[in-house]
Amino acid sequence: MNPLKVVVHGVNGRMGQVALGAVAGQDDMEPVGGVDIRPPQSGELRLPDGSRTIPFSTSLEEMLGQVEARVVVDFSNAGACVRAFPVAAAHGVNMVIGTTGLTDANLGEMERVARERGIGVFVAPNFALGAVLLAHLARIAAPFFDYADVVEMHHETKIDAPSGTALALARAIAEGKSFQRNVPEKETLPGTRGGDLSGVSVHSVRQPGRMAHHEVIFGGLGQTLFLRHDTVGRDCYVPGILRAVREVVKFKGLVVGLEKLLGL
Repeated sequence: MNPLKVVVHGVNGRMGQVALGAVAGQDDMEPVGGVDIRPPQSGELRLPDGSRTIPFSTSLEEMLGQVEARVVVDFSNAGACVRAFPVAAAHGVNMVIGTTGLTDANLGEMERVARERGIGVFVAPNFALGAVLLAHLARIAAPFFDYADVVEMHHETKIDAPSGTALALARAIAEGKSFQRNVPEKETLPGTRGGDLSGVSVHSVRQPGRMAHHEVIFGGLGQTLFLRHDTVGRDCYVPGILRAVREVVKFKGLVVGLEKLLGL
């Protein structure tokens, strides 16, 4: 079987490097190019294990015209991802997207174009299997409680708040219901109660030394339920990324959420 040829978009970022290393370590996959707005110092891109170099470009259009690829893995930012998608679609290349911040309108356009072009597009706010299971368990528990808070903690350089995973958690547990939310008579510090999504209070922490931590707290009469997932290393995303790359070539259209690939 020929290996799946993969281009990583946003390759010089932390997650881009994780994706590149993950693909390079598989017998059934082959990294064939990397794209980023920041060029490597040497003008070519060396694989994380140092085994060889692959082509690099600051233009996805140029890269896809240069190499034969079946999948683009995107870990850039929302703006760059939205610009990259039609380029990949025009070349008939499937996409795995881990970039957060995409709007419902963005996803709707991706669904339309993917079906029109006959390609698969997979989008996930989080590729950690434990985080996906956290959302699954939280969705099961939600109907039995009246109060809910989501707390997420990330490093100080994360550009969005709350995280895409926290938003996905809040939306998942608020499906079909609204939670009760305490509104204090006097809020001595504005914003203390956090963001409000259907009664779910969402709180963001940004500090050095953090990676990615998500907690769902349910409250009811005389009891509290805590569900928490901690990311202690970026290698936790590797199994999810690899599963998405293998699966995205098998379907046409848009699939959102790793839980769909896990059968949850």
